[in-house]
Amino acid sequence: MGTGPDPSWMFDFTGTVLPIFLAVVVGIIAVSAGRGLLQWSRNNNAPLQSIPARIVSKRSEVRQQHAQDESSRTSTTYYLTYEAEDGVRREFKVDGQEYGMSAEGDRGVLTYQGTRYHGFQRRPHYSTAE
Repeated sequence: MGTGPDPSWMFDFTGTVLPIFLAVVVGIIAVSAGRGLLQWSRNNNAPLQSIPARIVSKRSEVRQQHAQDESSRTSTTYYLTYEAEDGVRREFKVDGQEYGMSAEGDRGVLTYQGTRYHGFQRRPHYSTAE
């Protein structure tokens, strides 16, 4: 009879390994979607808060994506970290214009709802130097 490799391993792969792999992938996607929906629900149920705060940090994250046709695309995500008067720090994703108009040390009123950023109203500060 056959002296070659046993062909039954292929049936084990498609009958056992592949379904398990697909179940794991679907499970990961379901958990990710569930987390997103849970966070969205928590944000909707959280009270809208406006608190005195100051900007303590700015950071940006640049991502570069390469396409198959040798082109690439970059995207930048901007973050500002605010510190409340009680010392609690919160970081929020902001748009590029907000990021550009902000400086560390700016003081004002931070408005947010859960992890959702609603804005920062700067308090004007005047220099005493003439």
